Amino acid sequence: MKPYATLIKGARLVVERCFAVKEGDSALSIADEDHQREAQAMAGVAYSLGAYPVVADVSHHVSSALASMAVPMEPSQTLAAAMKASDVIIITTNLEWANRFAHVNPVAESVALGAKIGSVEEGMATWDLTVEDIDQIVGRAERIMAAMEGCEWVRVTSPAGTDVRVYLKDRPPLKVVPIKGAGEMMGPVPLWGEVAYAATEDRTDGIIVVDGIMLGVGVYGSLKNPISWEIRDGRAVSITGGEEAERLRSVVEESDENATVVAEFAIGTSHKEVLGSPSEKGMLGTVHFALGDNSHCYPGGKSCSRLHLDGSVRAVTVEVDGRVIIEDGVLIV
Repeated sequence: MKPYATLIKGARLVVERCFAVKEGDSALSIADEDHQREAQAMAGVAYSLGAYPVVADVSHHVSSALASMAVPMEPSQTLAAAMKASDVIIITTNLEWANRFAHVNPVAESVALGAKIGSVEEGMATWDLTVEDIDQIVGRAERIMAAMEGCEWVRVTSPAGTDVRVYLKDRPPLKVVPIKGAGEMMGPVPLWGEVAYAATEDRTDGIIVVDGIMLGVGVYGSLKNPISWEIRDGRAVSITGGEEAERLRSVVEESDENATVVAEFAIGTSHKEVLGSPSEKGMLGTVHFALGDNSHCYPGGKSCSRLHLDGSVRAVTVEVDGRVIIEDGVLIV
C-alpha cells in the first residue's frame, strides 16, 4: 500500500496545476477500490486549498462494466446529480472504464454547466513529469490545430498497413491536454495530450490496422495480433485478425446500428506516454480511431451509440490536404 506521503507530489500536480482547484470549489472525486488512496490524497490536497471535496465509490460499476461491454455506462441519478452540482470532477478509476464513462450524458451536462472534468492516469507516485513537459504537450496540440485549420481531407498511413482517408471539413478540433478548463471536454491527466475530431460519419474510406492498444477486447496493453478494419462509406464493413478481432467483432455486432461508424480521429501529442499503456492513445507518434459514438464529446459529431471503442495506430504518417505534418511518427510542424 502506497503511503500518502509518496502520493502527495502527484496529487498536488493534478489538483493545483491540471485542475487549478481554488477555495470554495465543490470537488467531486469518482474512484474505484484500486484507486482509493490516490483519490483520498487528491481530496486532501483540495481540502488544504479551501475546496469542499467528496469521494464517490463506483467500484461496483467499474467491475461490472469491465466484465461485460453490455453494462450501461450511465451513472446513478444520485451520482449524476452530484456531478452537475460540482465545479471540479476528478475521476480516479480503471482508465478503460473512465474512457468509456466520458461518453455518458451527465459528463456532457456537467461540461455544459462549466465543470472542469478529467480522469487521472496510472502511476501517481512515479510520474516523471514537470510543468515544462505539460507546456510542451499543450504547445504541440496547438501547433497541430493550427496546421489542420480549415482542412478537408486527412490521410493516415503506417508500416502495419493502415491507409485511410478521413473527411473533416467543418468539424472543429477538440483539444484534450493536461490543463483542464471550465466547460472543456473530459480527458485524462497529467501525461495525456491529443487533438481529436469527429470524423464525418459517412466519408471515411480505406484500411485501419490497429497495432497498439484496443478497447473492448479484454486485452491490457499491446495487442498480440493487429486488428484490421476495412472502412467503406464511414463504417467498418469487416474486422479481421486474431482472437482480439473476433472479440471486437462480437462486441460491435451485439451493440447498436452505429457501433460500426468510424466516429473519431485523434492525434497524440505527449512525449511522456508509454507504448502499451492504457494511455498510449495520447502518445506522440500515434493516432487513434474510435468506433461508435461521437455525439457526446466531439464538436459536430452525429453518431449516437452505446459504444466508443478506441484503437491506436503506431509510427504514423499524417497528410493534411496533401501536406505532411507527421512523418513516420515524427511531428514536423
